[in-house]
Amino acid sequence: MNKFNEVISFFQKNRIARHILFWLCVVMVTVPKGLLEHHESVFKLSVYNTSFLVSQILASCYFAYFVIPKFILTRKYVVAALLSFLGLYFFSALARIVMVHIAEPIAREGVFVQETIVQILSDLEKLFIHYMPHVYSAVLVFLFVKYFSDYRKVKEKDLKFQKEKSENELKMLKAQLNPHFLFNTLNNIYTLALSNSPKTAASIGKLSEILDHVLYKCNDKYVALSDEIELLENYIELEKLRYDERLKVTFEKELNSNPKIPPLILLSLVENAFKHGAGEDSGSPEINIKVVSNGNELFFLVANTVSVDYVVKKESIGLSNIRKQLDLVYLDFYDLNVEVKDNWFNVELKINQLEIK
Repeated sequence: MNKFNEVISFFQKNRIARHILFWLCVVMVTVPKGLLEHHESVFKLSVYNTSFLVSQILASCYFAYFVIPKFILTRKYVVAALLSFLGLYFFSALARIVMVHIAEPIAREGVFVQETIVQILSDLEKLFIHYMPHVYSAVLVFLFVKYFSDYRKVKEKDLKFQKEKSENELKMLKAQLNPHFLFNTLNNIYTLALSNSPKTAASIGKLSEILDHVLYKCNDKYVALSDEIELLENYIELEKLRYDERLKVTFEKELNSNPKIPPLILLSLVENAFKHGAGEDSGSPEINIKVVSNGNELFFLVANTVSVDYVVKKESIGLSNIRKQLDLVYLDFYDLNVEVKDNWFNVELKINQLEIK
C-alpha cells in the first residue's frame, strides 16, 4: 500500500509524468481496438496510432493551455470560437499530413499514390468527417481528465485553507477567552488579599489547578468532558471563596458518556453567570448548572438570578465568542439559547452531534 501511495504521489506532483501516462493509456486502448476492427498487424496499427498522437497532444495543449484559459474562461467567446474552429481544422489537417507523408511510407506495403499537402488541406470532407473525430475524441478525454483533476486540486486546496482558517480563528477566540477569565479571577484574589483573608492561599491553589488545565490540557481542539467538569468544579470552589454563604450554587451532572468537546466553552458559560449574576447581585444570588451527556449529544444549562427589571441589551463578549467557536466546530449541529424568565437568566446549550470532522 505504501508503494502504491508513493506512485500516486509521484504522478500528482509530476505533470510531465501524468501526460506520458495518459498518452500511453490512449495508445494501449486504441491499438487493441484497431486489431479487433481492422485486423491489421500490431506494427501497422502502432505506427498509424502513434502518428495521430502528434496532433492529439498538440491539440490538447492548444485547447487546455491556450484557448480555454485565455479566451473561454475570460469570456472572450468570439475570439475563442474563431480559434477553436481554426484549431479543429489545423490539427485535423496535421494528422492527415503526418499519416500520409510519414506513417504510410513506413507501414504501408506496395506502390501507392500520396496526396499532396494542397490536396489534403482542401479536402474538408475527409478532414472533418474522418480525421477530426479521431483526433478530438482523445482531446476531449484529455480535457475532461485535466479539468476534473484541477477541480479536485482546487477543492482540496480550498478545504485545506478553510480548515486552517477555522483553526486560526479558534485559536484567536481561545486567546480572547483565557485572559478574560484570568482577569476576573485575579480580581477576586486581589479583593481577598486586600482584606488579608485566610482564604487567599486556598484561592491561589485553586487558580493554580485551573491554570494547569488551561495551559496544558487546552492546546488540543477537543478535551474530555470529564476534564472540563473538573475545571468547572475548581472554578466554582474558587468563586465560593469570594461570595461566602450568600451565594448558592447547585451543580447537577448526568454523565452517561464522556465525549470530547472544545475546551473552555462550558467554563465561559459558567464564568458569564458569575460575572453578570453573582457579581451584579448584592443580595443572595443563585446559580444552577446542569450537564447531561448521552452518547453523541450534550445538554448544558447555566441559570443565574437577576433583578426584576433586568433586560438583555446586548450579548456579552463571552457569549459572542462562544457562539463563534461553536459555529466553527459544530456548524448547524448545535443550539445556543439565551433568555430571561421569572428573574432568571438562562443559557441553554444543546449539541446534537459532537463528533464533527
